[in-house]
Amino acid sequence: MEEAFQTLYEKYHQDLFQFLFYMVKDREQAEDLVQEVYIRVLKSYDKFEGRSTEKTWLFSIARHVAIDWFRKQKTIRQRLVEKFDWDTNQVKDQSPMPDEIALQNEQIQWIYQSLDACTLDQRAVIIMRYIQGLSIQETAEALSWSDSKVKTTQHRAIKALKKSMAHLSEKEGANNEKIRV
Repeated sequence: MEEAFQTLYEKYHQDLFQFLFYMVKDREQAEDLVQEVYIRVLKSYDKFEGRSTEKTWLFSIARHVAIDWFRKQKTIRQRLVEKFDWDTNQVKDQSPMPDEIALQNEQIQWIYQSLDACTLDQRAVIIMRYIQGLSIQETAEALSWSDSKVKTTQHRAIKALKKSMAHLSEKEGANNEKIRV
């Protein structure tokens, strides 16, 4: 078991971290979530049946860990809303900006920012397909979806990204070059 776990770690650690980092947009939180993925892997490795690749199995676990984290954050935000009057206290988002994450290309920054315009499912598909390089079939396996659902979600995500990027382009006063996603 230890050898199998070490092999998984060496092969997929960077991909898992990158996936979770793009999902939560916080380095420390992504590191914590990766650890949670490994805990779940250790607890359930003996149940892995091999019906999918190890990579898609790991991404499926990572996706569920991210969803759990988002649900927890939503609950925390709801508690804060109940305790504070947000109309009188203007609160600004303090999450790190893309330039703090060393993204140099302006369109890549816009894509990164535009991921917020996507639903959680759309974001997962975009990250798996275009950042992690998974095929449609591998993405479908990782998400326990059909190939057609992945394609539809990907199409809608790209549409949302384009719309958000066009808005960012107008806001930034950039030239009107065609936005490519």
